[in-house]
Amino acid sequence: MGNFKIFIVEDDKILARRMSFELELNPDFEVEVFYDGGSFLRRFSENCPDAITLDYLLPDMTGSEILPVILDHYPRLPVLIVSGQKDVLTAVNLLKEGAYDYLVKTDDMIKKLRNLMTNIREKVMLEHKVDVLEKEVGKKYRFDNLIKGKSKPILDVFDLMEKAVRSNITISITGETGTGKELVAKSIHYNSSRKKNAFIAINVAAIPKDLMESELFGYEKGAFTGANTNKPGKFEDAHMGTLFLDEIGDMDISLQTKLLRVLQDGEFCRLGSSKIQKVNCRLIIATHKNLAQEVKKGNFREDLYYRLLGLPIFLPPLRDRGNDITLLAQHFIRHFAEENELSLKEISVEASNKLNEYHFPGNVRELQAVIELAMVLSNNAIIEASDINFNSVDGMHDLFLKELSLKDYDLQIVKIFLEKYHNDIPTVADKLQIGKSTIYRILAEEKQVPKAHKGKKLKSD
Repeated sequence: MGNFKIFIVEDDKILARRMSFELELNPDFEVEVFYDGGSFLRRFSENCPDAITLDYLLPDMTGSEILPVILDHYPRLPVLIVSGQKDVLTAVNLLKEGAYDYLVKTDDMIKKLRNLMTNIREKVMLEHKVDVLEKEVGKKYRFDNLIKGKSKPILDVFDLMEKAVRSNITISITGETGTGKELVAKSIHYNSSRKKNAFIAINVAAIPKDLMESELFGYEKGAFTGANTNKPGKFEDAHMGTLFLDEIGDMDISLQTKLLRVLQDGEFCRLGSSKIQKVNCRLIIATHKNLAQEVKKGNFREDLYYRLLGLPIFLPPLRDRGNDITLLAQHFIRHFAEENELSLKEISVEASNKLNEYHFPGNVRELQAVIELAMVLSNNAIIEASDINFNSVDGMHDLFLKELSLKDYDLQIVKIFLEKYHNDIPTVADKLQIGKSTIYRILAEEKQVPKAHKGKKLKSD
């Protein structure tokens, strides 16, 4: 933000010059003077200032006539009315119409004006920063900025998210771990009418069940040992905003009853208090569990289940998103390069094929980790297949997602065990409970007899 521009509209030329001189003693202020309403309005139509001082009685019109014109175009523009008369009724009416303040032309008026303009500038600068921040947040959480992808499953998610921001309906997000449930919740919040208020997230699975109630509802001093002060809970923190309850399927069933009351009545009590607290917040829940199955098992209240269902959004696993894997990989390359001031890299065809053949049990979160490691391991401008490493806890599961013949499965399993046990065929035969000759036969049929490991002879007996 540059100099703070002020328009002075004042027909008393001596007073106008004094006002201009005093204000421009502040190097941040830039002042332009007008002696009648007409010349001001012509200039105003071309260039809007940051603040205006407006004489109430001008040669060609009154402040009451000019003020609506200003505020029709810029409702938030600070306008100070300056008058030679201390007319309380006129001042009150102008303030009701939207004037920022009313100054009477007295001996100390110039000093008051300077102080007021300093305060206005600070307020305007703060509002400008907030506007910029809101635009940045809005851009950051724009659906297509937050969730990269063009596959039909993810476009269906975008469509549901668009519907979600139009109302305050409860949102239930399901999907495997790592599919981006919290990011979707944040994106819905920051694109909704509640975006100026808090987004509060809490992972139910990460908090011991005996502490969960105080986390959600807060407590009064003395409610339990160690409660030395009053503490608001997450519901209070999220008032007029959004409360995101992640992994709600892990909530203790005794606490589910209290959550149901909040959803039904919009009220609760802190621990240690009988005072009813009213709350208005949007609820978004997420879980990787099948809540309907949890209801059947008796782990989740049926009435709460239906209350929470709201608008369901299912996040597809990465393996079902086709070419989105490559798009996301390129996005993570750019992001990692920017954050670490590294050169951009490309992905080789072989590396891309390796990524697309893998089933990603950790989904998008796992892909990001794989790409960041590949960026570090790669020695040139291209990420090769050898730079792609998978460390999934479910590492063998991707093998069985492939449609192979039994003969090919035999070969793949033998190769995995040989790699694991450094080509020690007797050990592999023992682990798989097959003969050594069977291993040789399987490998020979595919011409895959392993080389000795690290220069050692192949162990065959």
